[in-house]
Amino acid sequence: MKVILLENVRKIGSIGDVINVKRGFARNYLISKKKALFASKENIKEVEKLKNELSKKDQEKKKEAKSINEKIQNKEYVVKKLATENKELYGSVKPTEIAKTLNEFEKIEINPSLIQPVKEIKSIGTFKVILNLHPEVQSTISIKVVSEDNK
Repeated sequence: MKVILLENVRKIGSIGDVINVKRGFARNYLISKKKALFASKENIKEVEKLKNELSKKDQEKKKEAKSINEKIQNKEYVVKKLATENKELYGSVKPTEIAKTLNEFEKIEINPSLIQPVKEIKSIGTFKVILNLHPEVQSTISIKVVSEDNK
């Protein structure tokens, strides 16, 4: 299915590109999240007109992402979880929890879907987490998981 991108999407394309993607990806992700439009002749003409405006919006998003990146890059955040004696967690640390922690400490709203732990966080220790703030801006933070018992 051919679609026109309305914003820069990592590993797919940039604003105004007409790309061919699978129908499900187009319908369920790109079009539903307003990242793309179905590639009809009318839509192609419309996007050509809007391209400058969309580029400006994208630059603003990129600036915002860079400022967040400067605030949090290579910082360490502590998450307290219940753990067993052999340092295993009851459950795991999910992106939503990491987003709440960032909001708590830095007053930064980050969508949990942009948070990618390098590996699943299921035990006590320090873990690397990648934040995809913008298709061109990626940040890395450390999450230190400590037991709630150790006060």
